[in-house]
Amino acid sequence: MKEDILEQLVDDYLQAKGYFTRHNVKFKPTKEAIGYVSKKDSVASDVDVVGFNPLCEGPDQVWVVSCKSWQAGFNPNRFITDIEKGIEQEKEMEQGKKFSGRPAWKYVRELVKKKWADAFIARIEKLTGTRSFTYVIAVTRLIGDKTEWGKYELFKQNLGGNPIKFLTVDEILDYLHEHTTKTIASSEVGRLLQVIKASGWMNKKD
Repeated sequence: MKEDILEQLVDDYLQAKGYFTRHNVKFKPTKEAIGYVSKKDSVASDVDVVGFNPLCEGPDQVWVVSCKSWQAGFNPNRFITDIEKGIEQEKEMEQGKKFSGRPAWKYVRELVKKKWADAFIARIEKLTGTRSFTYVIAVTRLIGDKTEWGKYELFKQNLGGNPIKFLTVDEILDYLHEHTTKTIASSEVGRLLQVIKASGWMNKKD
């Protein structure tokens, strides 16, 4: 089930590029995982969209997309700082100190916690037959520099060196506008984009 508009856009984008897609793929650590804590790890997380293209090779054959449709956009460097802060707070909480709010790392736990990363990769392998994939965060817009995100050592280690990238709404719309045909699209978003293209509205903006 596609729960929000960004997820629907990602779905249309991947299908336009030849991917078969699946949504809301759930995963969680096994009880045998090192550091497993029933209270914290028994509720499954999920990845929004998994795309598989049999005509591609290597990491591009499988795209695993986490959608962050935040109206304020996504600042990679700020988020890394918040993740590191959340990890430190968690250590302090284990010593009895209390903090309010949801730690930033919980939005990308498969990047930050090895037990969750292992469960994530195992689920992708079970679904697609491969541990090689491209991990993508789809965002409304990017704020600031994205370079450090893809090079961040903790993420690289936990994902086994698989590439990490961003996908923005601008990129999605540019691609779909260029490749949208007159054949009736299979989704409401796709049909809306067809109507917009047919109207010539985008051309008037040039």
